[in-house]
Amino acid sequence: MKGFSRFASIAWLAALAATAFGATTAALAAHEQGLLTAPLTQAPGRELTALTVTYAPGQTTPPHHHQGDAFVYVLSGHIRSQLEGRAERVYGPGESWFEPAGTHHLVSGNASADQPASMLVVFVAKPAAALTTMDGRATQPPLPARTQSR
Repeated sequence: MKGFSRFASIAWLAALAATAFGATTAALAAHEQGLLTAPLTQAPGRELTALTVTYAPGQTTPPHHHQGDAFVYVLSGHIRSQLEGRAERVYGPGESWFEPAGTHHLVSGNASADQPASMLVVFVAKPAAALTTMDGRATQPPLPARTQSR
């Protein structure tokens, strides 16, 4: 699955870089499981990519952004998240948020030190888009994150 392999490659490179600076690889490497990649018939030139991301206790992802829109739904545990221009928030099972393409994601990780957390991530992007890019800075001005469920 194209989207999964791009995300996994970026996560691996980030973990390698962090190891070079003394961080542990386990603290950065979330487990991604590709579920589906399919063209969207009502949005020509775009595809949907769905995957699950599982964080071990205490795991985080470095600041990053996505070249596609992302819908995120927490399946289990508690996910700490902060999008640029928004307050940091912890989301629990059944809660969700939307990240417009290019939004600078400052904080993302497991809020628990002793329980795993997982989320479903659904991207809508151009087929060749880099779904996740570790940041220097977002490629477009961030748009405000829309609605949370509940």
